Amino acid sequence: MAFQRPLCKWRLYFGPHPVIAIFLLYFFNIVAGQIRYSIPEEMKKGSLIGNVAQDLGLDVKRLRSGRARIVTGENNQYAELKTDKGILVVKERIDREQLCGDVTPCSFSFEIILENPMELHPVKILIQDQNDNPPQVLYPVQTGGSLVAELVPRSADVGYLVTKVVAVDVDSGQNAWLSYKLQKATDRALFEVGSQNGEIRTIRQVTDKDAVKQRLSVIVEDNGQPSRSATVVVNVAVADSFPEVLSEFTDFTHDKEYNDNLTFYLVLALAVVSFLFITCVVVIISVKIYRWRQSRVLYHSNLPVIPYYPPRYSDTLGTGTLQHVYNYEVCRTTDSRKSDCKFSGAGSQNVLIMDPGATGTMQRIQSEKSILDEPDSPLEVSSV
Repeated sequence: MAFQRPLCKWRLYFGPHPVIAIFLLYFFNIVAGQIRYSIPEEMKKGSLIGNVAQDLGLDVKRLRSGRARIVTGENNQYAELKTDKGILVVKERIDREQLCGDVTPCSFSFEIILENPMELHPVKILIQDQNDNPPQVLYPVQTGGSLVAELVPRSADVGYLVTKVVAVDVDSGQNAWLSYKLQKATDRALFEVGSQNGEIRTIRQVTDKDAVKQRLSVIVEDNGQPSRSATVVVNVAVADSFPEVLSEFTDFTHDKEYNDNLTFYLVLALAVVSFLFITCVVVIISVKIYRWRQSRVLYHSNLPVIPYYPPRYSDTLGTGTLQHVYNYEVCRTTDSRKSDCKFSGAGSQNVLIMDPGATGTMQRIQSEKSILDEPDSPLEVSSV
């Protein structure tokens, strides 16, 4: 960073009216010497530009007491004054191409003002270019869909100008100096590229044995440190007639499109087959798991099996008012306290099913049972 110390310093006392002071300073051109700094572009935010207090011969206390600040200037947003340290730092990243474009040298200016007494110190900051942009190829235009070729007749002599590669670099100075070099070629013995002007010329006589389709790859480099580059592809057609060139390059384009389509369809078919296979595997596994779970549920089931009988079911062998055969015996002795009563159930079912129509019979049986329980009942053994 370079700077120039002030040539003189003026102090004016205008009280609390800095606007009037600035106007008078500009009107009478009474300003201190200019300070100049030179910094590279693309510096990070907060990077040091210069020590203002030291370069102006001021104390840090003077900057604080004089409320030093940056005034005027359209680009004062790029710099910031730290009054507590007396330094000037980068407030915002500076892009030289965005700030100045093609104008060289690139710089911006502002003023630092102090009050009580009033002082005005102009500051000018020069922006050094950095090699932060690669070359841009203007011709031949690189198109993705169409194929552009330069025509070279078979009767072309040595030094025939095929085409010229045109490129620019938005950087300035030596960073914008470009050089051209042939990187790849179908036939290196047929063409050469001018290192300074980018001209592509023949270096020997064209013969009938030379292929119609020639492909050249040219690299463009700048002179920056580190160097940046760009690559351009040049298609050359060696033929005497346009129909011959059209047929050759049409077939080339068709083959390329055919290969691209074939690759696309192969990838699509592989994706579809893979999807169907995965789907089938998932379905089979799901069915297996479902059947296994169903079998486990049935195996661990503990529900009782309850037989079902139709309503009003009757035994064909039964007689009497009951629906099932029900036999009982009553044994009675002279001593009622030693009487025995024996009941025997139906042979086919041990559960007595009540029928609403047999209510009277059951009531009669209950009454007879109560008589049997009496001590001196005259009933004897009977069977129903």
